Amino acid sequence: MKLSALLLPAAACFAQVSYDDLLKSDPKNWLHYNGQYHSKRHSTLKQVTTANAARLVPKWIYNVPSARGLQAVPIVVDGVMYVSQPNEVYALDARTGRQIWSYNRQPALQKGPNRGVAVYGNKVYMGTPDAYLIALDARTGSLLWESKIAEASDGYWSPAAPMVIKDKVIAGIAPSDHGLNGWLDAYDANTGERLWRWNAIPKPGEPGNETWAGDSWKTGGGGTWLTGSYDPELNLLYWGTGNPAPDFDGDVRKGDNLYTESIVAIDASTGKLKWHFQNTPWDVHDWDSVEVPILVDAPFKGKMRKLLVQANRNGFYYVLDRATGEFLHGTPFVKHLNWATGLTDKGRPIRDPKVIPSMQGTKSCPATSGATNWMSPAYNPDTGWFYVVAQEGCGINTKSRDTFRPGGNPYTGTGYIESPEEPWQMYVRALELTTGKMMWEYKQVNSRRYAAGLLSTAGGLIFAGDDQGALTALEAKTGKALWHFSTGQRISAQPITYLVDGKQYVTIANGSNVVAFGLFE
Repeated sequence: MKLSALLLPAAACFAQVSYDDLLKSDPKNWLHYNGQYHSKRHSTLKQVTTANAARLVPKWIYNVPSARGLQAVPIVVDGVMYVSQPNEVYALDARTGRQIWSYNRQPALQKGPNRGVAVYGNKVYMGTPDAYLIALDARTGSLLWESKIAEASDGYWSPAAPMVIKDKVIAGIAPSDHGLNGWLDAYDANTGERLWRWNAIPKPGEPGNETWAGDSWKTGGGGTWLTGSYDPELNLLYWGTGNPAPDFDGDVRKGDNLYTESIVAIDASTGKLKWHFQNTPWDVHDWDSVEVPILVDAPFKGKMRKLLVQANRNGFYYVLDRATGEFLHGTPFVKHLNWATGLTDKGRPIRDPKVIPSMQGTKSCPATSGATNWMSPAYNPDTGWFYVVAQEGCGINTKSRDTFRPGGNPYTGTGYIESPEEPWQMYVRALELTTGKMMWEYKQVNSRRYAAGLLSTAGGLIFAGDDQGALTALEAKTGKALWHFSTGQRISAQPITYLVDGKQYVTIANGSNVVAFGLFE
């Protein structure tokens, strides 16, 4: 472990983050991966507005040494920013980008991405490529404790940004594609002791195991590789699960394959499953259901409901009652969708039996890369709309018989290629919350690959990045582009906003840099 530290200016300090802080989430800070427990990614800051967004300029750039393709969302606490990449955390002055301290973990495994850290008390928490959860001193970057989540030699790693709930740190695990069964863990925030574990793949005798043919559950998959959401009133944690394995050969695992491809509601105190909703039973397209669920209290058909909404990788937009898991509504949010003709009144897809992978290759829409993916959506309470980065396009899926090989080897049953007839294209789309009706769309020109998520602000703006390196400010009501800046590197992370010394900043990690923007003065 290599550590370097610099003193902060006298005006800056390392304030402790309380659970009350995490609940209230003061808009001057950015304390969660998705901004708040409900994951709306909406900030009430409005210094930057539709009237002045064209005046945004870069304020500082911090180059993360040796970084490539940053996916981390920065966390900001009272003027101090924490940003990460695999095995590394950096504390920066959020006004200037000046480094305060850095942490470097050894050995420097580079397995999978890192999507960010969590903060609580005077600690910074991060998952690692060798499947540990670590806690650092927020003031110095010193390692305080580490807890093993899984055996790295088996092929596991921990890319998701942790989530802190009261005195617990919630940590997910990856991958699903190697036939490694997933779970969700809770650890004591002070000691690192594991408090509970929820297993995504039920064992014999447990509810749901009957949805796996024979012993196929043993290599079932179901990773938990993206951060979920939390309802403090219900004390329920909402998390998405990954694909079953092998990905494309479903013949060896007949059944619905619970609890893969599901949204699960877990009691945050005990780790017990309260309810589940499976988006894609018996998935043979590798459509992980880990996409961020947004929690909104809103009227549905004249009755106030506690809603959970998700744009799923399979191409459908879902509205659920988050207290019970009841399916309320679902509709496609992409135009290219051929694998199902609709959803039943319980939300189960009505599949087209012809659209499954074959030895010759079968066209599937959306593609395996999905109608969306890890790109965080947003919800704006002023418009009442859900905003999502959508990918239009199809893929050619093939399958063959595969053999599980321990040690983190791929167990996919072949794969897919992009359809040459429908080249992929990325869009930002605004959907009416309860119906999924598209209100507008913005075409991200030449953007054809996974890209950045979204940020909503009370200034009437939606900030979106793309794989061409452009960060764009869109008018939330119309989708009109008001400003853009080319960062020069592909953006694969999510933008944030915060306030320091009375000035609003919009920040994005891209490529090897962290770039902060503010109004020209």
